[in-house]
Amino acid sequence: MKRPEFIDGNGFIAEVIRTHRRKSADIRVEEGAVSVVVPVDTSLERIGELLADKRRWIKEKVALHQEMTPPGSKRYVSGESFSYLGRNYRLKVEKGPFAPVKLVQGRLVVSVPLGAEQPHMIRNALIRWYKRQAETKLNEKVARWAPQVGVTVPNMSIKTFKSRWGSCTAKGELQFNWQIMMAPNRMVDYVVVHELCHLLRHDHSPQFWGEVGRVLPDYEECREWLKRHGHVMVAL
Repeated sequence: MKRPEFIDGNGFIAEVIRTHRRKSADIRVEEGAVSVVVPVDTSLERIGELLADKRRWIKEKVALHQEMTPPGSKRYVSGESFSYLGRNYRLKVEKGPFAPVKLVQGRLVVSVPLGAEQPHMIRNALIRWYKRQAETKLNEKVARWAPQVGVTVPNMSIKTFKSRWGSCTAKGELQFNWQIMMAPNRMVDYVVVHELCHLLRHDHSPQFWGEVGRVLPDYEECREWLKRHGHVMVAL
């Protein structure tokens, strides 16, 4: 996976996504996080100019998201605990130029400048980190479980869902909620197997659950665990 690239927009952090599939820039604000998709050879200076031109619009979109996001219990300060694959890791906030979250010696370390936007920046940095982990780990798990389910490895993407952990589209593409990465490994396996089995049966019939049970005999325990604890994982 390519190393993530970021630009400090003075009040927000923009992730730079370089691609061969675009000939012009596209600035996005999704879940309060800013990204700019550009052709691969676009200079950082040019990207900075694009962000400066749209700074007012970006800040308005970020502020709107903050207003619409229900206040949670997290303050995004050093010492707070965040779950990853069922284990809790303490957050360590360092003051300085922005640096994305890294898991170092059992701590989630992030560097952000001081300012009123610091908690928002830390939250977005954590979401970006979870999404990167989800892309890597879920691709690995799909490749591992697909042969056991009896299907070819499908296309996969990471999404944000409010009330589901995964989805199988009519075209056979699997979509996974990045927040499942807070659950224990076995629960992640269950969600992957569940969606892979939808490639065999696109329903929740007894035959479908029979396919899930053939691969994961303890699937009912996993499903019940997610029902009981799922609300805690979405409270980032």
